[in-house]
Amino acid sequence: MSKTNLFDLDGKIAFVSGASRGIGEAIAKLLAQQGAHVIVSSRKIDGCQAVADAIIAEGGKATAIACHIGEMEQIQGVFAQIREQFGRLDILVNNAATNPQFCNVLDTDLSAFQKTVDVNIRGYYFMSIEGGKLMKQNGGGSIINVASINGVTPGEFQGIYSVTKAAVISMTKVFAKECAQFGIRCNALLPGLTDTKFASALVKNDSILNTALQRIPLKRVAEPSEMAGAVLYLASNASSYTTGVALNVDGGFLA
Repeated sequence: MSKTNLFDLDGKIAFVSGASRGIGEAIAKLLAQQGAHVIVSSRKIDGCQAVADAIIAEGGKATAIACHIGEMEQIQGVFAQIREQFGRLDILVNNAATNPQFCNVLDTDLSAFQKTVDVNIRGYYFMSIEGGKLMKQNGGGSIINVASINGVTPGEFQGIYSVTKAAVISMTKVFAKECAQFGIRCNALLPGLTDTKFASALVKNDSILNTALQRIPLKRVAEPSEMAGAVLYLASNASSYTTGVALNVDGGFLA
């Protein structure tokens, strides 16, 4: 019997935002292991280059490109570079996100609100538009938005972040419906509590962590690598009939 190549990404070009650490880094490394040429991106080039170098050291293909998705001109710039350098894009993983404020909703700061919306909604939206245009030219592709379980059940003291993640789930369905005719699928990953620097305010605080673990049937925090397999499924031919889905990978939290 031959092994399945359902998860084979040979010859595919994949872009992963927020890929310098955490969930994004784990996703970038797994997609590269499966044969994709991964464009490793985040705001600062140094972290991206370190991840790209690690992929290349393991025999994979990677290119580091800096892009702050909260800045519209940087989105335009990165896609100009992708067009010029690769001429195509098969997989887009919108993973870069921001959550600058941890407070009661009544204490929401306007600048924190604006920054969160600019990155988590506008950034994902226009990254998907630019990626979608490129995919349309080449007969299709897969867009994966990293949302959050907070988009279904808001996290305490994470008001605007939770609102933006609910918007990402809705956005995923919009792109799924309107881009299916172009061979483009769009799905969302909803991570549960994961051990990353991004979630350190939750994971490193014992009382918050213990409260959270009581609501997670698997009784533990996820590792970033545990999110990557779901993204590989959504990026590959294994999910060829899957679009518009919000896949929670949360240890049973939403159950």
